[in-house]
Amino acid sequence: MRQTEITPIEMKVLMNHIYELQKGVRQMVLFTCPKQYEAYATKRLCSQNMDFVLQPAGKNNLNFYIGRKECLNAIRLIVTRPLNELTPEEDFILGTMLGYDLCAQCERYCERKTACKGRCDKCQHAQ
Repeated sequence: MRQTEITPIEMKVLMNHIYELQKGVRQMVLFTCPKQYEAYATKRLCSQNMDFVLQPAGKNNLNFYIGRKECLNAIRLIVTRPLNELTPEEDFILGTMLGYDLCAQCERYCERKTACKGRCDKCQHAQ
């Protein structure tokens, strides 16, 4: 009996992202996975000629931004620190670039902008 390789769910998600990018369904995706899958994910993306930006996401995870070069160039300029430290404006731009629901992004932006008034040192937005 032939033994089949079991693919972790995270890698199945990655393969679906690659498929959607190749078919033009998306221009960019954010894929987060445990650090233990870095080599596999990197090898898979390279074998599919996919451009990506890799950033740490906490102690045990990695963020792979995968997509068109134009989008990734913007990511390199916008996402220069952990996601929870982005300004409301940077968070809004990132969510919009990732194709998240526009109205939900607008609501999130307004909530974050209102919540951080008077605490600009925390979210680093200009007054």
